Amino acid sequence: MATVSVIGGSGYAGGELVRLLLAHPSATLAQVTSERNAGKFVRSVHPNLRKVTDLKFSSIEKLEPCDVLFVALPHGVAMAKMAGLRTKAEVVIDLSADFRLRDPAGYPTWYGHEHTEPELLAEATYGIPELHRAEIAVANLIASAGCMATASILGLYPLYRAGVVDTAMPVFIEAKTGSSGSGGGPSLGSHHPERSGAYRSFKPTGHRHTAEVIQSLTPEGGPPPPVSFSATGIDAVRGILATSHVTLKESLPEKDLWALYRAAYRDEPFMRLVKESGGIHRYPEPKLLTGTNWCDVGFERDPHGNRVVVMAALDNLMKGAAGQAVQAFNIRCGHPETTALEFAGLHPL
Repeated sequence: MATVSVIGGSGYAGGELVRLLLAHPSATLAQVTSERNAGKFVRSVHPNLRKVTDLKFSSIEKLEPCDVLFVALPHGVAMAKMAGLRTKAEVVIDLSADFRLRDPAGYPTWYGHEHTEPELLAEATYGIPELHRAEIAVANLIASAGCMATASILGLYPLYRAGVVDTAMPVFIEAKTGSSGSGGGPSLGSHHPERSGAYRSFKPTGHRHTAEVIQSLTPEGGPPPPVSFSATGIDAVRGILATSHVTLKESLPEKDLWALYRAAYRDEPFMRLVKESGGIHRYPEPKLLTGTNWCDVGFERDPHGNRVVVMAALDNLMKGAAGQAVQAFNIRCGHPETTALEFAGLHPL
């Protein structure tokens, strides 16, 4: 039984962490911190946890040692506190972006600031289990991937792994995301009269998750692939649909594409290939994944050229954040990988 705590548990991802860890048979949730809500019941911020827990938020200054620490602090804040946090737990799983990039030079480019703890980047393991399961199993600092990066990478990884992509051509990724991806703090962009009914391009170029996609798709010792990434906000609370347009070196029959995806994901507990011949659910659809740790991936081969359109869907707060972090926890601590993540979703929703 591992003693775990959550730092920054008042946000949406933090709330999902609390929900999952309370139900985990091999975890005891000891503390949940929130500076703004210290002393208040956790259920006062996360009302879905009424009659589930009587825990109260505490201040980070009162953090006690534990086995595993989940950190859900804002970007740029986690790195400043990480040295101290690592004295409190052998294993730290960080949900911020502060340790996702291996090269510290990427932070000024994509995040607008220098990295204050660059020596820790070499210790961090990028937290997508489907790509780095063996490293996660022995890592003491795990950097959970960004939500839109996770969807994009998992959709494209089998093609890049197999070396069938024409890397002289850019891959174009359009990621559509719900409002919870902006976090729990109110803003004009999340204000209901402004967000409701909107399909708003909020980062057509320069989105920070681009760096994670490039890092994950770059072959060892090879040049980074050209990636053009755009992000669009839609009228939904949860969910991401990443649609990628990629050019193959040569035209491949559909059966060969199926073989590449099956080879990559055949044994993955949370990956599903979705490509039906008919019906309204023949491609990945985020709505069906609400509250689950699934990532659904599908593709369509363009009969008029070497283009393949890849679609990947997930719940940004689960497989894109808290669920992925708990999956990494299970791997690191030797628990069955699906523990506390078995929820299959709802239909209709």
